[in-house]
Amino acid sequence: MILHQILRLSSIFRSAVSIHLRRNIGLSAIVFNKTKELDPVQKLFLDKIREYNTKSKQAGGPVDAGPEFQKEMNESLARLQRAYGEGDLTKFPEFKFE
Repeated sequence: MILHQILRLSSIFRSAVSIHLRRNIGLSAIVFNKTKELDPVQKLFLDKIREYNTKSKQAGGPVDAGPEFQKEMNESLARLQRAYGEGDLTKFPEFKFE
């Protein structure tokens, strides 16, 4: 009887400790990832994305796009409007559910 209770308490204790350790390891991994320095390739990649983002905001659209890009885009939009009807095709559609 006593042995049975000890084994039951040990399994409860083991599961509680296991949950506690899993949570702490998960949190410490997040903290470690935030504090460590990025690897040089990741840093370069993020720098290029940020640079493109600022250039895109300044240009008001795609960066380094010439007049042929704008011509092709206008032709594609006109073709899509003929195929699918009127509306602004540069914006995401709004859905209304009743």
